[in-house]
Amino acid sequence: MQDEYFMQQAIALARKGSGYVHPNPMVGCVIVKDNKILSEGYHEYYGGPHAEVNAIKNLENKGFNDWDKVCLYVTLEPCAHFGKTPPCTNLIIQKGIKKVVIATTDPNPIVAGKGIHQLEKHGIEITTGVCEKQARDLNKRFFTFHLQKRPYIILKWAETKDGFISKKVFQSREENIISSPEALKIVHQWRSEEHSILVGYNTVLNDNPLLNVRLVKGKNPQKIVLDKYLSLNINQFNVFKGEEKVIIFNTIKENEGNHLIYRKIHWNVKEEEILKRLYDLNIVSVLIEGGSKTLQGFLDKKMFDEVRILKSKNVEFRNGIEAPIANWNDLKLQNQLALGNDNIIFLST
Repeated sequence: MQDEYFMQQAIALARKGSGYVHPNPMVGCVIVKDNKILSEGYHEYYGGPHAEVNAIKNLENKGFNDWDKVCLYVTLEPCAHFGKTPPCTNLIIQKGIKKVVIATTDPNPIVAGKGIHQLEKHGIEITTGVCEKQARDLNKRFFTFHLQKRPYIILKWAETKDGFISKKVFQSREENIISSPEALKIVHQWRSEEHSILVGYNTVLNDNPLLNVRLVKGKNPQKIVLDKYLSLNINQFNVFKGEEKVIIFNTIKENEGNHLIYRKIHWNVKEEEILKRLYDLNIVSVLIEGGSKTLQGFLDKKMFDEVRILKSKNVEFRNGIEAPIANWNDLKLQNQLALGNDNIIFLST
């Protein structure tokens, strides 16, 4: 029970890295002596020190020396390779820590089992599987990416009480808004948690969205646009502005320049090729926000992990573009949330 308690603390720390560490996993670490947490650390940003390093350095800065008397709890297997930072196993071994508790092994083949082997080789006592389900769920995007060789896919749309996601004709974005301010804010929170956000040609043309996280504190996701014939003027639309990289899937060219990445794909199998190319680009998760044809394509081919629907309680359009059609028998209801004038429905495969 004590192991579970300390690991839960490490998992809570790991969540602080949400949205900032892609394509790396969220990782938390606590160092314990005599059933008391002496130090904490988490992976704060991509390219920065790992959770174990932060926790060890925090304690080291206090002049601590009893390293052989502590237990280090970490939510993911420590790395044993040189990447953006040196191996965490080296520092653990160097400090003389004798006991390490790990929630789950790392699915990345560069790490998988090698960190544990390295620690055990140096006589360190290893316990694994503590709060493993919670730790894997915390990094479900990372696990999907490495085990299924594709990004984690979330489909999201807002629909009116009478089942439309947009008017066919509208003069301003304001008259086409479905969701309440409270729901719009949570959508921006979702954006901040994902590595990238994807929309189709018609969404850019008709809505000219910003696709940023201006309503919450967080990091803007990379943007992905489907533009079959490269018809969108990159100097005209908001999606091409900003510092974030923009990946443009099309049928004409493939190159990179400034912050624009063009990827040429076969349009008749675009969903399959998009997932493959995003995997090659090291994109671990995608929030797909529309439009209807784009969402329906991923639904029909069952290429997604979650569906999130913001259903208005009072907005009606009476006609317009109908909401995507899902096979509800293939989906599991995970949660429902009433927020403002909306019901938010969370579904998974």
